Amino acid sequence: MITVRLFAGAAEAAGAQELTLAVGSVAGLREALAMRGDDAPRVIRQCAILRDGTRLEDHEALAGGDLVDVLPPFAGG
Repeated sequence: MITVRLFAGAAEAAGAQELTLAVGSVAGLREALAMRGDDAPRVIRQCAILRDGTRLEDHEALAGGDLVDVLPPFAGG
């Protein structure tokens, strides 16, 4: 199981600020989150997924105990 923290629009789209999920890859995480709401597929596809502050690519593995952050794109300056 991994712990997922969702921020801003990602949390709104997925309907939660924190989840515990059983997924084995970033792609699997995106798929699981995309099923959580009507707007979730579009929002989650645009999000950065980070573990320990490092951005992960979809092909990368996730392991039990990981803490990952899901961050939507931010505008501003």
